[in-house]
Amino acid sequence: MPSNKTRNTLARQWELLKLLPSRGTGKTAKEIADALAEAGFSVSKRQVERDLIDLQEVVGLQCNDASIPYGWRWGSAPVELPGVTLAEALSLQIVEETLKPLLPGSVLRTVQPRFEQAKAKLAALAEQNPAAAWSDKVMSVPPTLPMLQPVVDEELLELVQSALLNNEQLDVVYLGFSNEPKELRLHPLGLVVRGAGTYLVATAFDYADVRLYALHRFQSAGRTYETAKRPKGFKLAQYVDEGALQFGKGGVLKLVARIDEMLAKYLTETPLSENQRLKPTHSGFELSASVVDSWQLHWWLLSHAESIEVVSPIGLRKRVLESLEKAIALYRSDRRCSERARVFDSDPSWPHA
Repeated sequence: MPSNKTRNTLARQWELLKLLPSRGTGKTAKEIADALAEAGFSVSKRQVERDLIDLQEVVGLQCNDASIPYGWRWGSAPVELPGVTLAEALSLQIVEETLKPLLPGSVLRTVQPRFEQAKAKLAALAEQNPAAAWSDKVMSVPPTLPMLQPVVDEELLELVQSALLNNEQLDVVYLGFSNEPKELRLHPLGLVVRGAGTYLVATAFDYADVRLYALHRFQSAGRTYETAKRPKGFKLAQYVDEGALQFGKGGVLKLVARIDEMLAKYLTETPLSENQRLKPTHSGFELSASVVDSWQLHWWLLSHAESIEVVSPIGLRKRVLESLEKAIALYRSDRRCSERARVFDSDPSWPHA
């Protein structure tokens, strides 16, 4: 088994070869050393010169010595090197989990070896190259309460992806919130990952309204070999931008609310919209912003209930008030609270303070 030093040398030289152009005056040793340094390899210009000389006869490199500094490039028949660069390996590792539900199964099987190759390369360089450990030092976390990803059958996912790719209708059995399975004929329009869930954007039967179908609620799916119908002018990006993934109907409202100083600071850094305005008042701030009328907005308002009071629209104010009154009724029920506390205290599977 090669030593860490040998693996690092081979990886550096492989990266070097991928940096070389196939035409022109070539790249100088300093340019190559700088590029390698950006990729995380600690190497001097002199070391690069030694590598180039070592590799010259083996792989047919050409040295342009017509002027100083010398330029290096591939010979008349450049080699298409397999493998991945360090930068590619890092990118592949970071995006792998995001890509999996979005790529058709046939494409995913094609790139899966690249994912494995990326993992192997980073593992081999981990001790010698600081950049190889970059993915261990960065993370993307949701701003909401983290939830486990629902289980989606892989064969079913691939069938849905295939129908979307080939613009083909689907016959599915779908379990909605009513817990009653329904047989649907869907016309796939897109796939969207939202938090832990993956959703198929589609129309059903001959209806024109576009809806979201959670993949983990599909009980079965079958091919129809019939062409899907696409609403005229439909664009997935526009559909998402209009707030569909916030589970709204796409309508925009002007939110006016009274907020406290802490929430005002937060919204100064991360505004609700481009036209957001914050006006100081004697007791805090007045907020105004154009937002999508959606379930997500309702949840956001409830999550900041102690810091925000909706002034208008009056319909939204009433909906928030109704939710708060229901919540207060739950918490003020001493009998129900006592019953739940007894169940919790008697359950040995839960940790107790």
